[in-house]
Amino acid sequence: MLCSNIPDCWQFYSDMATVQTRKNLIERLRRHGDDLRRLGVERIGLFGSFQRDEPSSESDVDLLVEFAPGEKSFDNFMAVSFLLEEELGRPVELVTREALSPHIGPHILQNVEYVEVGD
Repeated sequence: MLCSNIPDCWQFYSDMATVQTRKNLIERLRRHGDDLRRLGVERIGLFGSFQRDEPSSESDVDLLVEFAPGEKSFDNFMAVSFLLEEELGRPVELVTREALSPHIGPHILQNVEYVEVGD
């Protein structure tokens, strides 16, 4: 693509890198399944605006992560968070089941959509 307006070009390439839809989010999570598994992720699920396929340009990505037994650690949690923010091009709100609020947690668990990320 040849651009005469640099800000327009930057926006074009920036938008390509930023996850925009539920389908695109699921594809990206699957693409990084091996990386997520290496970091101890057993299951990952989406909820919130992306799960409803209603994200805005300002939306973050809400994800519920479950680690394999013995794999849950601060380092793994932060590595997953950083990996996903970089790869999705949006802020990621990563939560574990244990960290869910007793008030909103049941609603999240009822609506979460788990994504197969390998094995």
